[in-house]
Amino acid sequence: MKTTGTVSGIIANIVIVRADGPVSQNEICYVILGETRMMAEVIKVIGQDAYVQVFDSTRGLKAGDRVEFEGHMLEATLAPGILSRNYDGLQNDLEKMDGLFIERGSHTEPLDFEKLWEFTPLVEAGERVTAGSWLGEVPELWISHKIMLPFAMEGDYVVKSVVAKGEYKIDEVIAVVADTQGAEHAITMVQKWPVKQAIKAYVEKPRPFRVMETGVRAIDTFNPIAEGGTGFIPGPFGAGKTVLQHAISKQADADVIIFVACGERANEVVEIFAEFPHLTDPRTGHSLMERTTIICNTSNMPVAAREASVYTGMTLGEYYRAMGLKVLILADSTSRWAQALREMSNRLEELPGQDAFPMDLPAIISNFYSRAGLVKLGNGQMGSVTFLGTVSPAGGNLKEPVTESTKKAARCFYALSQGRADSKRYPAIDPLDSYSKYLEYPEICEYFDQRIEPGWVDAVYRGKTLVQRGKEAAEQINILGDDGVPVEYHERFWKSELIDFVFLQQDAFDDTDANRCPFLKNMLPTSEKPPIVVAVIDLIETLPAIEEDDDIRKFRVFLRCFPLLSDIGETISSQPNLPLSDDPLEQVDQSVQPLGLVPGHDSSGMGKLRQGQEGVVPTIHPIEVNIFWAEILSDGRPDGAQDCGSARPGRPDNGEMGAVFDVEDGHPTALLLRNVCQPDGDRHMVPGGR
Repeated sequence: MKTTGTVSGIIANIVIVRADGPVSQNEICYVILGETRMMAEVIKVIGQDAYVQVFDSTRGLKAGDRVEFEGHMLEATLAPGILSRNYDGLQNDLEKMDGLFIERGSHTEPLDFEKLWEFTPLVEAGERVTAGSWLGEVPELWISHKIMLPFAMEGDYVVKSVVAKGEYKIDEVIAVVADTQGAEHAITMVQKWPVKQAIKAYVEKPRPFRVMETGVRAIDTFNPIAEGGTGFIPGPFGAGKTVLQHAISKQADADVIIFVACGERANEVVEIFAEFPHLTDPRTGHSLMERTTIICNTSNMPVAAREASVYTGMTLGEYYRAMGLKVLILADSTSRWAQALREMSNRLEELPGQDAFPMDLPAIISNFYSRAGLVKLGNGQMGSVTFLGTVSPAGGNLKEPVTESTKKAARCFYALSQGRADSKRYPAIDPLDSYSKYLEYPEICEYFDQRIEPGWVDAVYRGKTLVQRGKEAAEQINILGDDGVPVEYHERFWKSELIDFVFLQQDAFDDTDANRCPFLKNMLPTSEKPPIVVAVIDLIETLPAIEEDDDIRKFRVFLRCFPLLSDIGETISSQPNLPLSDDPLEQVDQSVQPLGLVPGHDSSGMGKLRQGQEGVVPTIHPIEVNIFWAEILSDGRPDGAQDCGSARPGRPDNGEMGAVFDVEDGHPTALLLRNVCQPDGDRHMVPGGR
């Protein structure tokens, strides 16, 4: 018999209920207001009084209203059909709701119980199974969705019968199992699980030993995140946290993406709804939405539902992990979740911690992050949940409680810099303030040595050292002026700028640049070519030193032109023993010409790479680098240079100096080029020139 109660007090969405029977912590109940049943969760029990947080507005509620307790915790419904759906924090299907806002007390089924699924059995009668064992599979879009023995069933069971291959609804019986006492249990494709309890249907949870490739170069090179690892992205408003997560969701090497919009603005969530169905997954060629589930809880939804949304997202991720899949969970933003915890704590009149957050905030965050990880299933398969959240500290203060508490739990820290965002250097991940503790794992170092290149981690630290020295040099130049520092300070700065332009900056909205992560994705283990990161770092370290002030301009031209040829790293990799020239500009020619890579020229005036007579290579989109004509030619225009002015883009007919010229946002953008006569008599534009 269900426990009932009556409302005895109301504090915003906290309702005090006088119960007439036993009540459990985190138990679900329904507060009844007329014909409306509002879901609520018990968060505190003192004697006969149960404090419940209501997931809807409590306007109109009064003392004496009836409350019914359900006897179970907040549960997620797990079955085929979850992928490509849009849920709220309580797993209501938003597509089945009408109107612009969710009406109070409205609930919808999270799955389609009428759809038929093609079931294929994976076990036979007489086999022994345990919780999480695969009984069969159904095709869910492009993945194989495993039908498992419910996680709540403890002990060993024997399969008594299993249906033949065919089409069934998710609530139809597909198998019958018997426990050790002989009692039989009917199994369907549907099971439920409390969202605040971790699914532990695995035999081992080892330390992460391989890397999750995100497709974001600033992460994959300098601060990689492990498969089954945890990380978070703190940063001020407008620094690009949401766009970065969107980019990761598009490019990450994951089978399933769970995107949790926790208390974010509605326009950001609408952008996901509108954009994802029209995008193509670069890994599979299918629609990106086919591997994505969105849990949406915007800022105008009830505060209590924010907490439920992150737990629901984690539960769905653990469910697919039990199928042996790689799951990536993205939460934006966990600060909104923490704010909801603060609001509930204040209404319960609990002892406040720093900034009025709950005293146990670090424990709550750590407990949640611990649910991610790499696991070994009972059948020997591996599955993983990788969690990456964002934090929105007020004023960009990275010392506030949510950021500090998350740093104790997460192993990767991707700090977004306001300065990089203001200078349009996206993604605005600060390469020095950010870190990845997985680089300290011997398993990860061994993975890199075998998968990428021996000594890869050392190369990463070498690259970070170059960036650090460049930052220090830039600070000295800004304080003392260009002429007040030795010439080697300029050299250090421009070398660090090369790494920034080539690797750290990436256009998430450009198909070529967004998909270009060649140092990880395009390098086969058997290839003799060094990864592009290593090749470029080696090149920087072996470039001849600048000894005269007059060479600074040439070196600057070289470093600024170098990233524009985004395949230059592959060129260097294929020619690892190229001789170094005393003139940095000669180095460009020596690096490019052996492969015959020359930019052609189309009617729009923008360069495209062309490989001689051997066929056209894919279009190369420049990394976002603006080279202003006045800056490059600040020391005077070279002989033979022609001013393209603001006229129609083109190239000079004579002379050895030219420019591909375009106008962007009212400012001229030019790439310094030199005319080179090819054997076929045609004249092409090649980076470099004097």
